[in-house]
Amino acid sequence: MPAAIAHEQRQYATYLLSQSEPASLLEVVPERGGIALRWQFQGKEIFYLDAERFKDPTLSVRGGNPILFPICGNLPDNTYTHKGQNYPLKQHGFARELPWQVSPLTDEASGKLVLSLESNNQTRAVYPFEFHLAFSYQLVGNQLRTTQTVTNPSTEPLPFSLGFHPYFLVDDKTQLRFDIPASEFIDQKTKIAHTFAGEFDLSQDELDLMFPNLTRSSAHVVDLQQGTRLTLDFSEAYRNLVFWTVKGKPFYCLEPWTAGRNAMNTGDRLIYLDPGASFTAFVNLTVEPA
Repeated sequence: MPAAIAHEQRQYATYLLSQSEPASLLEVVPERGGIALRWQFQGKEIFYLDAERFKDPTLSVRGGNPILFPICGNLPDNTYTHKGQNYPLKQHGFARELPWQVSPLTDEASGKLVLSLESNNQTRAVYPFEFHLAFSYQLVGNQLRTTQTVTNPSTEPLPFSLGFHPYFLVDDKTQLRFDIPASEFIDQKTKIAHTFAGEFDLSQDELDLMFPNLTRSSAHVVDLQQGTRLTLDFSEAYRNLVFWTVKGKPFYCLEPWTAGRNAMNTGDRLIYLDPGASFTAFVNLTVEPA
């Protein structure tokens, strides 16, 4: 049976996608950046969430699965240049902070919740482009399926990067085993490239590592303590994965990005969407016994 879609009014309007077999529950909060906030699968929390921080609307959400658009990462001095003019744009862009709308494309018969975000005066002040975003969430068995559609309604090309920043809950990071399809990563702090053999130095206070040359469009993480295997599958457009974690915090992030930091200035892997065209991609998360 497709997941049921319900609505509850909490601090923020919250949409709940639920299925009984296998037991799964997804909470989505359109008002806080269209975020998939919590995902429970067979009684286990998949996402980490800083609940106290979430209550404060002046702070960015640390947890769940934030949406990154129109940039991933940060820009030098939080600034990029377009046609000779400088524009300020905060880390990861504005989509994760703005209120999204529940789209008429939502299909309760299939259990698909669709959210939308359009350009407005607030976005044009920092990103002088017209756009329409339509993101969908759907529970299918042991999988959370998401699709991302970007449409350019203007007469000029639309430059952007797209990504997600999922926070995965973990009790003991030493019990994690990673299968990431790359042999090298770049430390985003030092800009130094290192060979990757499947392990991370978790003794460091923070790890912020970019895998820019993926050999396939999927990655796996086994949590030996919880006995679970997490799989990320994504479109080929997501050509980068970022691993981020902080010592002492019960989360790790494995983030699919279409382009790296500063792409709005360098153009490296930046997507240029033609006038009137649409771009569609997907990111799916699957949980199963290890």
